[in-house]
Amino acid sequence: MDKQNFKTILSLLLVIFTSACDRVSTDQAEGKNMQLHALFDEYREANFELNPIGAMFEGDYRFNDRFGDGLSEQYLTDSLALEQEYLDKLRVINRRQLSSQDRLSYDIFEYDRLMSVEYFRDGNARLDTLMPVTQMFSTPSFVALLGTGTSAQPFNTVEDYDNWLGRLGGFIPWVDQAIANMRIGMSEGVVLPDLIVERILPLLQAHIVEDVTDSVFYQPLKNFPDNIPEQDRERLVAAYESTIANKVIPAYQRLRDFMAEEYLPHARESHGIGALPGGKKWYAHKVKYHTTTDMTPEQIHEIGKTYAEELYKEIGGIKNTVGFEGDMKAFFRFLREDPQFYFDEPEQLVQSYRDIKTDIEQRLPRLFGLIPESEYVIKPVEEFRAASSAAAHYMAPAPDGSRPAVFYVNTHDVGSRPDWEREALFIHEAVPGHHFQIALAQEQEDLPAFRRFGGQTAFVEGWALYAETLGEELGLYTDPYQRLGALSNDIWRANRLVVDTGLHAFGWTREQAIAWMETNCPITHANAVAEVERYMVMPGQALAYKIGQLKIRELRRKAEDMLGDRFDIKAFHRQVLADGSMPLTLLEQKIVNWISSQGS
Repeated sequence: MDKQNFKTILSLLLVIFTSACDRVSTDQAEGKNMQLHALFDEYREANFELNPIGAMFEGDYRFNDRFGDGLSEQYLTDSLALEQEYLDKLRVINRRQLSSQDRLSYDIFEYDRLMSVEYFRDGNARLDTLMPVTQMFSTPSFVALLGTGTSAQPFNTVEDYDNWLGRLGGFIPWVDQAIANMRIGMSEGVVLPDLIVERILPLLQAHIVEDVTDSVFYQPLKNFPDNIPEQDRERLVAAYESTIANKVIPAYQRLRDFMAEEYLPHARESHGIGALPGGKKWYAHKVKYHTTTDMTPEQIHEIGKTYAEELYKEIGGIKNTVGFEGDMKAFFRFLREDPQFYFDEPEQLVQSYRDIKTDIEQRLPRLFGLIPESEYVIKPVEEFRAASSAAAHYMAPAPDGSRPAVFYVNTHDVGSRPDWEREALFIHEAVPGHHFQIALAQEQEDLPAFRRFGGQTAFVEGWALYAETLGEELGLYTDPYQRLGALSNDIWRANRLVVDTGLHAFGWTREQAIAWMETNCPITHANAVAEVERYMVMPGQALAYKIGQLKIRELRRKAEDMLGDRFDIKAFHRQVLADGSMPLTLLEQKIVNWISSQGS
C-alpha cells in the first residue's frame, strides 16, 4: 500500500472514529438529561405526597381530596429526609455532561434543595410550626378562601365537590395539631406578639356562624354547575351542612377559644423574632432564603437607608413640581388626607383599575416581545379577609387554563386607598409585573415543573418592583401624582429594608417601625400599621422586593453599557423572564453569559 493510500484510509478511519465518539458523547448527554428530568419528576411526585395542596397549584388534581400535614414532627422528619435524598441523588449526575438549559435546571434544583435542607436540619422549620396562625396568609384564612369556590380549588364536577369534603376534613386535625404546637411554643417562649393575636381573633370569629348557610364554606352549594345531577346535589348539601356544622365551625371555635383564653395571656410584648430563643439564627436564614444572597441584616439595613434618602429627594422634586407649599411632613400628610386622592365607593376603585387594564395592554409591545397567553381578571378582595389583606395582590391562573389569574383589589376602607398609587400598584401586581412573570413561567412547557411553578421571592417580587420602574417607558406616570405613586412604592420598599431588619435584628418596636414608615413614606396610617404588622409575622419576606429589583436594574445597566446600540430591551426582558424564577446569583450568571453571546 502506497503512502498516499495509507494516509487516505487513516483519515477515513479517523472520521469514522470521531463520528462514533461524537455519537457516543451525544447519547451520553441525552442519557444524562433524561436521568436529570426523571429525578425532577420523582422529587415532584414525592413532594406532592407531603404537600398535596401544592400539587393543585401546579395543575395536578390527583391529590385534591387530601389536606396534608405541614406541622407535625413526622412531617418535619420526612421533609428533611426527602430534601437530603434528592440532593444526594442529584450530585450523582455529572453536571458537565448536561445541556446548557439542563445545567441551569441542575443549579436551581440544587440551590433549592440546599436551602430546604438547611431550613429543616437547623430547626428553623420547627420554629415556624410553633407559630402556625397569623393575621396574614395563614392556613385558617387560606382554607376559607379555597372553600368559597372562587379560588384555586375546583368545583366543576361531582368529584370536585367530594374532593373538597375530603380535603376540608383534613383541616380539622390540622387545627388540633396547630393548638398542640402553640402549646409547645408557649412552654419554650416561642409565641406571637400579643397584638397579633388580637388581630387574629376576629378573623377566626368570622367563621363561627349560627346558620351554616351564612358560612363561606356554603358558597359552592349556592353555585352548583348545571352538570351536577339533582340527586347528587341533595347528597352534597346534606354532607356539606353536616361537615360545616359539626366539624368546621367547631374547629374554628376551638382555635379561637384557645387563642383568646389560653394563648393570649402568654403572648409576647416584643415585636421581632430576634428576641426569641434561636431568633437571630432563624432570622438570618429567612434573610438568606428570601433574598437569595449572603447579605447580612446589617448590610441590608444600610442599603435601605441609602436608597430611601435618594428617593426622598426625588419625591421632594415632585412636591416642587405640583407647587405644594410646605415641608415634606406636611406634603405627606396632604397626600394621606386630602379627599381629592380618594374614591367614595368601592366600585369606583375597582373600575379605575379596569380602566388601567384597557390602557396599558396597548402599550406592552413597546417593551415586550414575550407576552403571556393567560388571561387575568380584576376582583375585589372577599369581605371576610379584606380587613387584614394588602391593598392588592395577585393569584396565578390555573395551569390548565380552567381559571384566569386574578388581580385582587382591596376595597375595604376605600377612603384609605389613595388614587395616586393605582398605576404603580397595577403594574406591580398585574402587568407587566406578577402576571407576566408567573403566567409566562407556567406557559414554558419545555421547562421542568419546578421551574414553571416555583419561585424565589427575590426574583418574583424583584421583577414586579422592577416592572414598576418601566411606567414612564410605557407612557404612564404622565400625571406627576402617579409618578409620585411609583416613587412612593419604591421608597416604601427601600424603607422595608430598614424596618424589617429593624424589627428582627435591631429590636425595634412596632411603634418605632410605624413611625419610621410614616416619616419617610407618603403612606397612610392604616397601611403603615398593616405593613409593619405584616413584617412582624413574615420576617425577611419584605426584603426580597428591593434587593431583587436592584439586581435586575444592575444587570440591565450592565447590558446597556456593554452592548451599547445593540442593546434590545425586548430581548433583555425575554432573557429575564423566559426561564422562570431563579436565585439572583444564577440570574446574574445567565445575563452575563447572554451579554457575552451578544458581544460575539
